[in-house]
Amino acid sequence: MANKTNTLSVDICVIGAGAGGLSVAAGASQMGASVALIESGKMGGDCLNFGCVPSKAMLAAGHAAEAVRRAGRFGVGAVGPTIDAKGVYGHIHSVIAAIEPNDSVERFEGMGVTVVRGVGRFIGRREVEVGGEAATTRITARRFVIATGSRPFVPPIPGLDGVDYHTNETIFQGPELPDHLIVIGGGPIGIEMAQAHRHLGARVTVLEMFSIMPKDDPELVAVVRRQLDEDGIDIIEGAAITGVEKSSAGVTVSLGGGDGGQTRTIEGSHLLVATGRRANVDGMRLEAANISASPKGIEVDARLRTTNKHVFAIGDVAGGLQFTHVAGYHAGVVIKNALFRWPAKADHRFVPWVTFTSPELAQVGLTEADAIKEHGDIRVLRWPYHENDRAQAEAATDGMVKVVVTPKGKILGCGIAGARAGELIQTWVLAMSQNIKIGAVAQMIAPYPTLGEVSKRTAGSFYTPSLFSERTRKIVGFLRRFG
Repeated sequence: MANKTNTLSVDICVIGAGAGGLSVAAGASQMGASVALIESGKMGGDCLNFGCVPSKAMLAAGHAAEAVRRAGRFGVGAVGPTIDAKGVYGHIHSVIAAIEPNDSVERFEGMGVTVVRGVGRFIGRREVEVGGEAATTRITARRFVIATGSRPFVPPIPGLDGVDYHTNETIFQGPELPDHLIVIGGGPIGIEMAQAHRHLGARVTVLEMFSIMPKDDPELVAVVRRQLDEDGIDIIEGAAITGVEKSSAGVTVSLGGGDGGQTRTIEGSHLLVATGRRANVDGMRLEAANISASPKGIEVDARLRTTNKHVFAIGDVAGGLQFTHVAGYHAGVVIKNALFRWPAKADHRFVPWVTFTSPELAQVGLTEADAIKEHGDIRVLRWPYHENDRAQAEAATDGMVKVVVTPKGKILGCGIAGARAGELIQTWVLAMSQNIKIGAVAQMIAPYPTLGEVSKRTAGSFYTPSLFSERTRKIVGFLRRFG
């Protein structure tokens, strides 16, 4: 039986049904454009099925277990906790299931989007082919949006291909929790999963070639590190992995001595590889559409156009900051360009990121080191959590807000390590994106008692040297003479 060929012509063809692709498809369709959406895997992409959603659900389970262990701080007696692996993985999968309808084929077809299942491959500058056993669909469009995301990068470690190991795409499947989890990689994913599994009762060892969480301010990383150490997570930095092999317990990782040091081996029941991500650019025949790409991602300009100006690339596949919220932001930029011919440009200066450990670590803008390199003359403002009444009430006093400003009060960056840092950072994201100076944050009225007061107090410390100076005392003394 001959393979049937269908043809489809639309305004916008989106390749990839992850966070960015779904946002473009939904927005464009609801604004009156005809849209085709191509997806070969699960709707919702990595974030829903293997990334943000399941990882935060597992972290929530771990944090709940740790809250039981630490309940005695509040005079609350607790026994346990008892960890039910089936229940933990059941929670993770129920969270995914609750969100799935928002990203489903049925919902998007209800919006008028034509969903085509399969792998999209370019066969020309403005044409994509989606092949199947029974039929092939050829799609032409005025504009294309590539939103194929990224996948875990697996380094060429000797012996790794001969053992069972997890990435973020498999670590949430269960059904049993590890006895001893070895994590290769000390970035956000590795550290989050290390703490989640430790709080759920596993022994955990983290192996990092350099230092953990290298993109964040070291002073703030130290706050998180203190808790990881208290949790009992074994962190080995400067770890040169020379090989991996099966063992009776599960897996053995060998570390080289380096600089005359001793070699050692670490044996665990499970192995998680969390060493970064690579853009999904293979198999799309990008060269047929004159689109330049590398393993790091597709080349785009400030408007997110590829080297083929009719094709955009957004989210992880465009390289750069690989966060779900960046993909969503990119979707808005593309809709302005593709539908309204508005030459909108992506501005990544104020993109925040959060590592959802306990305590959390959030960052936006420049770190202290980067600000010194870029601006030279800066001021650093700090305020500790232990000076906050709500933090005292909740026994969450380890942490700080750290803000980098110019001498005139322009905010260059903010980092927060502490409870709910991911929520608190949003004040600083708004301030920076709207060019609001430090004085406005200092003068805002924060409800009492809230952790948000930490941001206000940090901003207010900008004025401390001048407000409580000898000059101020003299002014007050002089005005006293007039009654």
